[in-house]
Amino acid sequence: MVEDNKVVTIYVEGTPHEWPKDQQISFEQVVQWAFPDYSATDGRAYTVKYKKGDNAKPEGQLVKGASVKVKEGMTFSVSRTGQS
Repeated sequence: MVEDNKVVTIYVEGTPHEWPKDQQISFEQVVQWAFPDYSATDGRAYTVKYKKGDNAKPEGQLVKGASVKVKEGMTFSVSRTGQS
């Protein structure tokens, strides 16, 4: 069993997800939770914004190919910004 202090709960579009504490999460992972049909090659563009992040950068935008360090209670909003 994983100890509570080893994971944090983050929210993607209001849905809670557990992630290893002090670890980075990728743009692709966040988008996949928001849009299970996500494919990097489907021609669609996505915007990922986050709030309540690490003190060094508490809010911002996550771009394709990038990662951000997670923090307990961090929230992500994901939207499709381009349809093919």
